[in-house]
Amino acid sequence: MKNSKIFWLLSLVLVLSAFLAACGGDKEETGTGGSEEKEPSGDLDSEQVLNLMESAEIPTMDISLAEDAVAFNIFNNVNEGLFRLNQENVAEPALAEGEPEVSEDGLTYTFKLRDSNWSDGTPVTAKDFVYSWQRSIDPDTGSPYGAYMMAGSIVNATDIAAGDMEVTELGVTAVDDNTLEVKLERPVPYFMSLMSFPTFYPQNEAFVTEKGDAYASNSENLIFNGPFTLTDWDGTGLTWKMQKNPEYWDAETVKLETINVDVVKEPATSVNLYNSGEKDRAGLSGEFARQYANDENLITDLEPTVFYLKMNQERKGEENALSNVNIRKAIAMGFNKQDLVDVVLANGSLPATFLVPTEFAFDESKADFREVNGDLIEFNAEEAAKLFATGLEELGETELTLEILGGDTETAKNMDAYLKEQLETNLEGLTINLKAVPFGVRLELDEAQDYDIQTSGWGPDYQDPMTFIDLFVTGSAQNKMSYSNSEYDALVDSAKGDLATDPAARWEAMAKAEKILLEDDAAIAPIYQRGAMALQQPYVNDIIKHPFGGDFSYKWAYISGK
Repeated sequence: MKNSKIFWLLSLVLVLSAFLAACGGDKEETGTGGSEEKEPSGDLDSEQVLNLMESAEIPTMDISLAEDAVAFNIFNNVNEGLFRLNQENVAEPALAEGEPEVSEDGLTYTFKLRDSNWSDGTPVTAKDFVYSWQRSIDPDTGSPYGAYMMAGSIVNATDIAAGDMEVTELGVTAVDDNTLEVKLERPVPYFMSLMSFPTFYPQNEAFVTEKGDAYASNSENLIFNGPFTLTDWDGTGLTWKMQKNPEYWDAETVKLETINVDVVKEPATSVNLYNSGEKDRAGLSGEFARQYANDENLITDLEPTVFYLKMNQERKGEENALSNVNIRKAIAMGFNKQDLVDVVLANGSLPATFLVPTEFAFDESKADFREVNGDLIEFNAEEAAKLFATGLEELGETELTLEILGGDTETAKNMDAYLKEQLETNLEGLTINLKAVPFGVRLELDEAQDYDIQTSGWGPDYQDPMTFIDLFVTGSAQNKMSYSNSEYDALVDSAKGDLATDPAARWEAMAKAEKILLEDDAAIAPIYQRGAMALQQPYVNDIIKHPFGGDFSYKWAYISGK
């Protein structure tokens, strides 16, 4: 699977089209584009155990509160929604027994549910979906994704999230135990892909109520309806397991019995554990990516994930220097992105001069969304220095000290150190302090807006440019940096509303919004589009890599020839 890249066609209709994505195993691409499941190509080993590593702890296993890649990846394997991304990354019916009935105006979806159980043997019903969605949109829950995923799409979600309407008014109804009706405020071109995202998974009200404050505090206080169950997680630790779920409706497809996961933050340790045979897959970056560039067990992808600097204009409610547009533009232009991806990361990542990634979204003529705006904000040390000097003069300052909040992995620390060196060298008078914290702490500081600059990233939640574009509308749960532009908001609102059935005009509106965000306002500073390199043991087969939602599916994985 060397040098593979993800390509897929974005269809602006009410179904999700097929696309290609990389998968593990025999280093071949899975690209036939159907929903037919593939049988294992080799004899299964008697012991079906997969040993993996994560780079961060699990912040939460509450579906309504989750907002991070680690949790979403686990949810994708221990829970399931109406739809699931299959081996070709096509959203296909999962707990739904087939495609929904859709009204002629595209505003009402009726799903019939298949017979399925929770891991404690109780049936999964339509009421579990209603309860879960209502819980996530309830402002008292504090869900970072509930309003983000539902507001403006599902009937009454916006008013409920604002506290102006009861959660029972949400446009989702359990017609009976096996029939779920969803009413939309507008046609949603990407609605079927939303149905595979963890925020839309069911939750069992009786179980959640019984557990109270202990719900999701550890693996003993959770139940599951997916291919695996989560075990041996104490709520804070650096290790956990996933075990095959005998109650899963499609359990006969699942070959793995156990998945052992340990949090390993140092790349050297990760590679050593792989080489010793203790772990079956190891991500690569920097010196290790260069060292193993020609390894026969190397797997590579270009992912639709973009990393950027969030520039907070009001730290803890007080306006700061980053409210000055010239300071923000100077920072956005003030570091060499090409050297960063070539030397610091060295894993196939691309310099990002954009928010919506390349090779992600295509219009009806198969033109890449990136072709509309092209490069928006590039490295230019000379221009950055001028802008910074102008910004300092406007602020009445001769120097400025800012803090970059980042992760505590070795790769994150190396990248932030590089950014510090570049910005301090190219912007005279700027001092950068680095603050490296665990992922969970970073989420807390982001929520409190207690940072100056934050290294952040976003992978798509569904198959449409809007999953990136609407992150930074005024008041968005993902904004958290006091950025606001009424023209930007209006363009996003129009693309979600009156232009929803006009693909070309909708496309142009989103492109214009991206240009305002980056070129006019420099609200964020794009860094890179992530490339991924990993070593995977040759006996590991059919780990499926996904472009949004959970990163991996282990439902079809198996061990052969160890």
